[in-house]
Amino acid sequence: MKIVSTEFVIGVARLDQLPGDGLPEVALAGRSNVGKSSLINRMLNRKNLARTSAQPGKTQQLNFYRVNGEMYFVDFPGYGYAKVSQKQREKWGRLIESYIRGRKQLKLQLLIVDLRHPPTGDDKLMYDWLRYYGIPTCVVATKADKVPRTRRERHLRAVRETLGLDDGVPLVLFSAETGEGRDELWNIVRQAIAG
Repeated sequence: MKIVSTEFVIGVARLDQLPGDGLPEVALAGRSNVGKSSLINRMLNRKNLARTSAQPGKTQQLNFYRVNGEMYFVDFPGYGYAKVSQKQREKWGRLIESYIRGRKQLKLQLLIVDLRHPPTGDDKLMYDWLRYYGIPTCVVATKADKVPRTRRERHLRAVRETLGLDDGVPLVLFSAETGEGRDELWNIVRQAIAG
């Protein structure tokens, strides 16, 4: 995909703040520090559009990034981060659930996991929840450059088995460092927003 323009549009803390232009949306969910911001930056060929941080829990709202004036990436707050209060986690959970269940513009949910480790209980809950509500989903295993090629298939199998991935749910190896998986992921995104 040729990237002509990208911009951060809005950070949404309430549903009444959602963009009203009707463009298709691709959302990203995953635990804190799994590499969602780095993935967005690599997909959009930008260094710091989505802010990365060594401090987990930096994203605290639904962040909307407009791409080529024709779609959005929507970055969710990371889950599973202990230093965020229970009350704040519940608030994020309600916002994310309401968005996913009610947003007609949502064409694809990217569930981001770290290839180096089996998915967490929170990852499994998120996948089961997306499956229950029939949300089109693609699982993206980040940090692929950190796993030797000879061990990748074993790690991918752990992702598939831990999540209980259905046949037909794409699983993409991705590295924000090298760009591996970028073209494959763009193909999946393009098909989703065209459908």
